[in-house]
Amino acid sequence: MYILYINNCQEFLYKYIAIRIFARMVVNIFLVMTQIGFCCVYLVFIAQNVKQVIDSFHKGGPPVFVYIVITTALIIPYTFVRDLKNLAPFSTFANLLNFVGLIIIFQDLFQGLPNPDKRPAYKSLDKLPLYFGTAIYAFEGIGLVMPIQNKMRYPHDFGGHSGVLNLGMVIVTCLYTATGFYGYLKFGDDSLGSVTLNLPAKNWLYISVNLLFALSMFITYGLQFYVPIKITWPWISSKITSRRWLNYSEYIYRTILVLITFGIASAVPHLDLLISLIGAFASCALALMLPPIIELLTLSVEDGQLRWWTVIKDIIIIVFGLLGFATGTFSALQAIIENF
Repeated sequence: MYILYINNCQEFLYKYIAIRIFARMVVNIFLVMTQIGFCCVYLVFIAQNVKQVIDSFHKGGPPVFVYIVITTALIIPYTFVRDLKNLAPFSTFANLLNFVGLIIIFQDLFQGLPNPDKRPAYKSLDKLPLYFGTAIYAFEGIGLVMPIQNKMRYPHDFGGHSGVLNLGMVIVTCLYTATGFYGYLKFGDDSLGSVTLNLPAKNWLYISVNLLFALSMFITYGLQFYVPIKITWPWISSKITSRRWLNYSEYIYRTILVLITFGIASAVPHLDLLISLIGAFASCALALMLPPIIELLTLSVEDGQLRWWTVIKDIIIIVFGLLGFATGTFSALQAIIENF
């Protein structure tokens, strides 16, 4: 909003040029880090779920790293799909897989539920920053908001009280809350990084859930991967003078980005800790810190639009975001180091 305002302002505001360039760079950096982080999590998720399926038939199978390698090799050609519209059918299929998988998961969670009094209402306060990162990771999806709206047949249906965005967030919030509540109620301290890893390993029905979600994450990887390519490739392609090698260069660059996610996923093969780290370090800035900063900057250039309560509200959100960013990142890194 801030950048659009400056671009369309009747009076050319020279003093905001530096801010505009810097703000765009900061937002793009955090967007790329967040989306790359999502892709890393997907690699670990797929590897762990496939490993659990294989281990249910053959104990002592290969480590998670081997499955990450295999998944990466399969994902590389898939990421060569360039247009977001071409990914839409895959995304629809992934949503269908998620829907079927969630039905099976909930029918298991609702069986044999213990008394809620047997579960502590919360863990120790030193675990709260890890939860903060996980929660922010779960709800932060701003990186795909504009690309999806721009590619919609009717973009005006995206916003509004009953638009695609609000409807989707209501559904996601309800599903996340229900899965987290009933998952912890049933499994307690034995809860793993994904509820799919807590399902019975010898039952074909639940084995199919592992495979369904693994396939869904494989498909969704391409959607998340679209954003960092869309942001970084135009700048890189502008440096390539030979039009003959432009297409080959893009395929090479896409492969390099996938290998970067492979490297991070291999270095931190702990799903829960990787989610907390990505959520606290990258997603927190996009979800909590940058929006109020942009609002303050936008309203400050409009006479009479910046109210004192808006300033207080935005400052509180920024401070809360900074606190979560610092404590969440530190706690996640500390836990990752302890697990090595």
